[in-house]
Amino acid sequence: MYARTGVSRMKPGKMDEAIAIYRDSVVPLLTQQRGFKGLYWLADRKTDKYTVITLWESEADMTATETSGLLQEVISKFAPFVAEQTAIDRYEVALQA
Repeated sequence: MYARTGVSRMKPGKMDEAIAIYRDSVVPLLTQQRGFKGLYWLADRKTDKYTVITLWESEADMTATETSGLLQEVISKFAPFVAEQTAIDRYEVALQA
């Protein structure tokens, strides 16, 4: 399994609105993608920092969302909400319990 993280900081007071938009417009797109296994949105409301973790069956499935432009579309959709550029990282899930 593979994971991609997106980490940034929301503009003050924008966390709940961004989560709702992600849930309503991005999650349905992700569930249609080959190899999508799930996601977590981690929020620190004291600092407005968040981390989104998406899980993928294979590295190729994860990469396909980047080469298709889907990842860039999602990042640009949230540009009005974020205070900092989103840092994207990719990982192999080496252990799951």
